[in-house]
Amino acid sequence: MLLLLRRSQGYVRSIMSTQFYHRCLKSGVVSELLNQCNFKSSSLLSSRLVQPTCVRYLHTSNVHQSEDHDRLVKVEQKGGVRTLTLNNVRKRNALSLAMLDCLYESLTSNLDRDLRVIVIQAEGKVFSAGHDLKELTSEQDLAHHQAVFVRCSEVMKLVQDLPVPVIASVRGLATAAGCQLVASCDIAIATDTARFATPGVSVGLFCSTPAVAVGRAVPRKVAMEMLLTGNPITADVALRHGLVSRIVPEQELDKEVSLLTSRICETSRPVVALGKRVFYKQIVMNRDSAYDLATDTMVDNLKLADAQEGIQAFIQKRHPTWTHSED
Repeated sequence: MLLLLRRSQGYVRSIMSTQFYHRCLKSGVVSELLNQCNFKSSSLLSSRLVQPTCVRYLHTSNVHQSEDHDRLVKVEQKGGVRTLTLNNVRKRNALSLAMLDCLYESLTSNLDRDLRVIVIQAEGKVFSAGHDLKELTSEQDLAHHQAVFVRCSEVMKLVQDLPVPVIASVRGLATAAGCQLVASCDIAIATDTARFATPGVSVGLFCSTPAVAVGRAVPRKVAMEMLLTGNPITADVALRHGLVSRIVPEQELDKEVSLLTSRICETSRPVVALGKRVFYKQIVMNRDSAYDLATDTMVDNLKLADAQEGIQAFIQKRHPTWTHSED
C-alpha cells in the first residue's frame, strides 16, 4: 500500500511544476488530489494511455506545461507523420521530468485516424544524454525521484503500446535513458557515427530501467557488458546486435526515414495496429501460447474490412483502397 501511495504521489508530481507541487504538498492538496483521483493499481497501469481524472484539478499549471512543451519538444505533423524533435541542446536533450512530460503529451495527443507513424529525433550532436542528474540529487525529495522514473517508464511503455509505429532517428550519442528510448522504439535508424551507452555505473547509478529495454533489444551478454562497463558501442556494433534497424551516412538519414514513413503510410492503419499489438504480446510468451494467440489474431484480422479489400486487390491485380476502419 505504501508503494502504491508513493507511485500515486509520483504520478501527481509528474504532472505538476516543481514549485507548484511543493506548495500543494505543504498545504495538503496532494493528499486531497490522491483521494479525488481514487488511485488504484489498475488506474496506475492504464494511466500511460489516458490522462487521470485529477488533471482537471491542475489547470493552474497548464500555462507552465505549455511553455515547457514548446521549448523542449518541437512537434510537426504532415501527411500522417508526426515528428517529435527533442529540443534542449544546452542540456544535451536530457530526459528531465519536464522533457518526459512533453514527450508523453506529444505522443498521446490527437491519436486520430490521420496519424500513421511517429518519428523521434533530436536537435544538436547528442540524441539524448539520459536523465538530468541534477534532478536526482538529495536536494530533491524522494517523491520527485519517484516521479522521474515512473514517468520515464510510462513514456517507454507508451512507445510500444501506441497503435502506430514509432521510429527513432538517431544522430550522435544516445546514453542511459536516451539509449533506453532508442531501444524502446519499434524501429531505429542511426547515422554511422552514432554511439550508444548505458554509463550509469560510472556515476554510481546503475542503469536499471534502461536495462529493461536494452536487455530486450540485444543479446543478454552484450547488454550486461554495456551495463557493467558503461562503455559506448558504435553504430556498427549496435546494428550487429539489433539495437538499431539500420545505419546510414549522416547526409542520408532524413531521406531514409522519409522513405520508411512513406511506406508505412501506404498500409492500413488498423492492420498495422493489430500487428504491432500482437507482436509485443506474443514475444514474451512461450512458443505454443504465442502460436495460439497469433492463430486467433490471423482469424480476427480477416474480419477487418481492409483485410478483405487487400486480398481482393491482390486477386484483381490492383492497388488496395484502404478504409482505415476498425470494422
